[in-house]
Amino acid sequence: MKTSDFNYHLPDELIAHYPLESRSASRLLVHDKKIQHKLFKDILDYLEDGDLLVLNNTSVIPARVFGKKESGGLIEVMLERVMENNSALVQIRSGNSPKIGTKIFLDEFEATCIGRKDNFFIVQFNQKPVEIFNKIGHIPLPPYIKRKDEDLDILRYATVYENKELQNSVAAPTAGLHFDENLLQIIKDKGVEIVPITLDIGLGTFKPITSEKITDHKMHSERIYLSEEASEKINKTLKSQSKIISVGTTCLRCLESIYREYGEIKPFKGETDIFIYPGFEFNVVDSLITNFHLPKTTLLLLVSAFAGEVTIRDAYQHAIDKSYRFYSYGDAMLLNRKSDN
Repeated sequence: MKTSDFNYHLPDELIAHYPLESRSASRLLVHDKKIQHKLFKDILDYLEDGDLLVLNNTSVIPARVFGKKESGGLIEVMLERVMENNSALVQIRSGNSPKIGTKIFLDEFEATCIGRKDNFFIVQFNQKPVEIFNKIGHIPLPPYIKRKDEDLDILRYATVYENKELQNSVAAPTAGLHFDENLLQIIKDKGVEIVPITLDIGLGTFKPITSEKITDHKMHSERIYLSEEASEKINKTLKSQSKIISVGTTCLRCLESIYREYGEIKPFKGETDIFIYPGFEFNVVDSLITNFHLPKTTLLLLVSAFAGEVTIRDAYQHAIDKSYRFYSYGDAMLLNRKSDN
């Protein structure tokens, strides 16, 4: 397989730069034998009593801060991951890359560049990084949203079910942005079980595949957490005739990663760098709610593996023809697992 096989042209005007006023008013493209065009609130029609809806309850940190180097040059610091002893893995944008030992001034806070790791810098802060970013940070809107973050993004670039104590992601689990409290309550009233799991989303989620040969791509690592209670509910559903519906690719990666490691679902806390592309054998998730993804990315490969390459090409072309809104603040799809997986 070649990376170029997972490319498509998207007119710029179909990129959603703002969310709709109502979360559940987004459109929903359903690919179930044939394509159906719905509203997101119609997701109810595809959920049954006994089904299990799995949500990623991670929370987005205001991960972008601006400051100056000791030379006076402007600098932008984008948090990737908090490490030990007030240090963090970050991306840095500036006229010239900082050298080891360079001091960085971020309002009243100070940091020092102490190392490199792959394409990231390791920075030592003079206080806890989370406290600094929460005080002066900006919402890290994806690079394809061509505007500065605004007050509305604090509320809307987050799910209604986020756990603020799990504020470790630099991107939102965007499939979950379509749910509001009312819709979740109606889903529960229908007899659908809802369980939270956690995958902390890193900047690698936006990284395109640069190698032409897919298997040459180095997958980024992300932290995942599955509780004992969630594990028990997932296993109970697996043994039943009911469906497991993943809200987003992050939940799917978490569940399939754990099953691939142990041959079963069990409580887990650790890392995953699972790379899912066509040919992958799925064992847990039956249906996937997901937004539309960038071309030549691991997420586009993942949905192609899950629903089938022909299905995804067909769905994306229909979405473009019908002027669906794309990417984080855009519309959604409901996909079913290929029957031959």
